[in-house]
Amino acid sequence: MNFQLSGKQLIAGQWVSSTSESLNAVNPATGETLTPAFAHATSAEVDAALQAAQRAFAVTRNLSVEQRIQLLEAIATQIMALGDALLQRAHAETGLPLARLTGERARTCGQLKHFAEVLREGSWTNAVIDTAEPQRQPLPKPDLRRVNRPIGPVVVFGASNFPFAYGACGGDTVSALAAGNSVVVKAHERHPGVNELFAHAVLAALKECGLPAEIFGLLQGSGATVGQALAKHPATQAIGFTGSKRAGRALFDLAAARPVPIPVFAEMGSVNPLVILPGALAERSEAIAAGLAQSITLGTGQFCTKPGLIFLVSSSVTETFLAQLTKNMATVPAATMLTSDMQKHFCTTTNNFQKITGVKTLLAATPAGFASMSPLLLAVDSTTWQANSELHEEAFGPGALLVLCRDLADLQSSLTHTSGNLTATLHTGSTDAVNDVQAVTQELTEHAGRVIFNGFPTGVEVCAAMVHGGPYPATTAPATTSVGALAIHRFVRPVSFQNAPDALLPMELQSANPRGIWRVVNGQRTQAALHA
Repeated sequence: MNFQLSGKQLIAGQWVSSTSESLNAVNPATGETLTPAFAHATSAEVDAALQAAQRAFAVTRNLSVEQRIQLLEAIATQIMALGDALLQRAHAETGLPLARLTGERARTCGQLKHFAEVLREGSWTNAVIDTAEPQRQPLPKPDLRRVNRPIGPVVVFGASNFPFAYGACGGDTVSALAAGNSVVVKAHERHPGVNELFAHAVLAALKECGLPAEIFGLLQGSGATVGQALAKHPATQAIGFTGSKRAGRALFDLAAARPVPIPVFAEMGSVNPLVILPGALAERSEAIAAGLAQSITLGTGQFCTKPGLIFLVSSSVTETFLAQLTKNMATVPAATMLTSDMQKHFCTTTNNFQKITGVKTLLAATPAGFASMSPLLLAVDSTTWQANSELHEEAFGPGALLVLCRDLADLQSSLTHTSGNLTATLHTGSTDAVNDVQAVTQELTEHAGRVIFNGFPTGVEVCAAMVHGGPYPATTAPATTSVGALAIHRFVRPVSFQNAPDALLPMELQSANPRGIWRVVNGQRTQAALHA
């Protein structure tokens, strides 16, 4: 498919614009201003998009599972039909290599197909049936049946670092649509063209499936104006967000202050602590140094799972490891960051780190080009790290801070000062005491949504067991995940039906179990039908 970018908003299937105020994407590798200009959505357009989404919800909540599956699979097909135009525009807007973008496109389509399978399998509905006991004494027991139902129009804020997997057709949008909701996407300001192309793909898929175009909308503009209006609009029933702690917390506070508060599922900052125990360092320091250098600098350090905080026990072996890690990172060339603003923020944050007495620079970073950056490596003793909360903040870019502890007790004590994270990693060796490994594992589990052993956290598998979430400030909703099958649970709510006629029940709760899904019936998991 070849589309001429309009620079407009997609509302109820129409590309519209009613303002001269606009923004342009900028190529972070060259500083070139890209065309066309994209109009800022007005307050009237925000209202129109959400009114359309509210009307569409009356349709989406009643779509059959087969219709939702057809839509998700059609969107995946239409994304692939965008061809090289999508990759080239993303390359221009983000500076990300074409090979990386090709892989991310495959992941994005894989997410759509994954949720199609989630719908087919059916356990996401959490169907539970407790049949009546009319003879029970002293009071009869009613028939109660519970199932998950869609929550309503969802607003999705696209991310900067994964323009496909967390963009207009990313995990938030896909899981919201799969649950039976309508969606309005607030496109990320740095890649408006990519998001418009995705919107064309969704619009084509809706037409192919014979579904209302109002199910999906796309708005362009700044988070400070368009984003706030979306969060405050009474039709918005939930928000999915991936980005900075500042912006995520602002949305969370706005949503909580509404007359009718709504949930905000915000993935925010994460330093992703990585612990290397002495046994691991003694047995394979060189291999760990090589893998860690790659993980820290992957994607110019702009992965939300980048290990930015490394804990070790000081020793002569540790000194050798620091030299190995520094050498490995020094061989990584400067690379383009997503925006010049991110480059500046990384420099400001890490410069402030280096002003603190006790922080040692092992490898100095150098800004290069319009938005490029070379790797940075800092080290600090545990006492200084614990005493300076500034050192606990995320530095989003190709760098890491190593915290050198006096002994294992000091290391475990230091871990208690870490905040919530998406991931935590532990490297162990054969000589590390079981009790020490268990104690560190327990502490890391309290601070992260995913704990990795003897590996590296960069890379997130899209599967049923994945948790891509964590305690605040990693997310505003630590009981949820934004990746994997459980992501759909963010955009549903449980509803119980008491003594309802069978014909009025959702299919998942009907006695005959017409979908053949697994259900919990009177405490037993079964696919069997209920007999009258």
